[in-house]
Amino acid sequence: MKKAACALLLALCSGLTGSALAQDAATSTQVTDEKLAATFRETSAAAERGEASAQNSLGEMYKRGRGVARDDAQAVTWFRKAADQGLAGGQYNLGVMYAGGRGVARDDAQAVSWFRKAADQGDVDAQTNLGTMYLTGRGVAQDDAEAATWYRKAADQGDAAALMALRQMAPSEGVPKEPR
Repeated sequence: MKKAACALLLALCSGLTGSALAQDAATSTQVTDEKLAATFRETSAAAERGEASAQNSLGEMYKRGRGVARDDAQAVTWFRKAADQGLAGGQYNLGVMYAGGRGVARDDAQAVSWFRKAADQGDVDAQTNLGTMYLTGRGVAQDDAEAATWYRKAADQGDAAALMALRQMAPSEGVPKEPR
């Protein structure tokens, strides 16, 4: 009898705990959604005021569907505003959108152009992507030496993907195994 009572008590406690956990999860989701909505409103206001970093962040929110419905065309609009102000992150993100044909028609030459602008400012991801564009001949004439140049710049900043690409190129291209 004691075992049955203990089992019943355990089942009741487990049920309460499960309900409490589910309620906590629902509350947490609601708080997260509210925070995302508030962040979206604040970021939108700053982007509308012309703040380049906010424009880039708003583009990211649209691209990922964070705090707002996913909308690649809107993401491109905001990335372009940031990019036109010279923000490397906006330039890189606009390049990604062109390279993937997200929110715009795929245009590798445009992707290369935007990656180059960001890469010239030291954006490591843009440098790596530009190296890949040269390595594969997407949007530019295929050029292993130019690919290695951009990979080396990114690897010098600690980018593991760029370093791996350099190492893979090394045997056939005379690229040093370690970045300078």
